Amino acid sequence: MLKKITEFYRQLPIVRELRHIRETLWNIQNSLEAGRVIKLVEFELQNHPRYSDPLRLLRYQFQVCSQNGEDGMLREIFRRIGTTNRVFAEVGVGEGRQNNTAFLLSQGWSGFWIEGDDKFVANVAHRKDLSAGALKYLVRFATRENIAALFEELGVPKEPDLISLDIDQNTYYLWESLGAYRPRVVLIEYNATLPADLDWKVSYQADRTWDGTQNYGASLKAYESLGRQLGYSLVGCDFIGVNAFFVRNDLVAGKFAEPFTAENHYEPLRTSMLHRRGHPPGILDRMEPERVRGDKAQP
Repeated sequence: MLKKITEFYRQLPIVRELRHIRETLWNIQNSLEAGRVIKLVEFELQNHPRYSDPLRLLRYQFQVCSQNGEDGMLREIFRRIGTTNRVFAEVGVGEGRQNNTAFLLSQGWSGFWIEGDDKFVANVAHRKDLSAGALKYLVRFATRENIAALFEELGVPKEPDLISLDIDQNTYYLWESLGAYRPRVVLIEYNATLPADLDWKVSYQADRTWDGTQNYGASLKAYESLGRQLGYSLVGCDFIGVNAFFVRNDLVAGKFAEPFTAENHYEPLRTSMLHRRGHPPGILDRMEPERVRGDKAQP
């Protein structure tokens, strides 16, 4: 009876009209917010005293397949330090169409994906341009105990150009367990709800997943400290306050904004500014490696 009453209520003309008005106002609000973000990031950010330094990465951000501006910031990092094998490994790729390495695939890179949910497989298994070794993947739940073994099983080289880690809850412990791997760049999710000078990380439990609260991952200061132990420098964060970029110490001199500290590079959480311009994300057609330009180190 209650179900029938609810359905009847929803079909009333006045109710349908109110729902339409609500949806219209919501779309207008989203459009205004997106316009405000675009205006800030593309026209005002470079004039801000904090972001005017050309060595800072935020002025180079753009979004193709990444959630925020990570695609552009990665491209700028590799423009400065160059590439070697153009190989990546990403743990936590979501559905495969929106992550930190899908755009690299379209630029001729090859790599490895690990994800606990198999939803991404449908978006890559049918792609002939990603076969023949361009992308290898595992559907596994990554932990501190098994991550090195999973890399070994996939055949990840010890020195890929990029490792990206984002499994929400235990991300810190994955990087800590990959000390035998020496990528040129590490891209890692940090907990921006925590202040820049606080060294904090969540207690480890192998089967623990994110519960949707702010009790997850690790602070930027914790990652700065871990990176220093592993031989990496913190060189920037995305504007939304989600990902932090680390470059191997032998590659950073004179190329990035110093000091390489959380206090200098911290960006607070700005999830209200999340937006995607245009069409939904998708993995672009793959370019032939010899046609790709733009990632050789600049003098």
